Amino acid sequence: MTDMNTPNKKEHSAGGVVIDSKKLLIILMNTLGGRKIWTFPKGHLEKDETAQNAAVREVREETGYQCRIKEKIFEAHYSFFRNGFKVDKTVDWFMMEKIGEQGVVETPDEISDLKWLSIDEAEKTLTYPSDLKIINFLRDKNV
Repeated sequence: MTDMNTPNKKEHSAGGVVIDSKKLLIILMNTLGGRKIWTFPKGHLEKDETAQNAAVREVREETGYQCRIKEKIFEAHYSFFRNGFKVDKTVDWFMMEKIGEQGVVETPDEISDLKWLSIDEAEKTLTYPSDLKIINFLRDKNV
């Protein structure tokens, strides 16, 4: 249980929604809790790193694709508990286009698989509520 005087931990991540020929790139991530979850690639900002740079780096590390940001599309805010501490998390999401062919996934211990899906297929596959909000955003933009 967390102490009322203990401040919440804050985390900032960034990720990319890579779109190519009306298909979305999603990854099968191994969570810290040992589950496998289909989601979009994302990760923590490193020291002095911008959200944009972190998103491009994380997409490259987790998918092997070099991408370019087209626009910021969504900012997610949620909280969860880790090791007895409440964590307030912000994730900046960017729409991206791939600018290079697939290389090597640099984090094979974290990522089990990846695939390109239509928006409808992705909606049925993704787990996190914030990912489904991104799907709704993309539908509203007719992506």
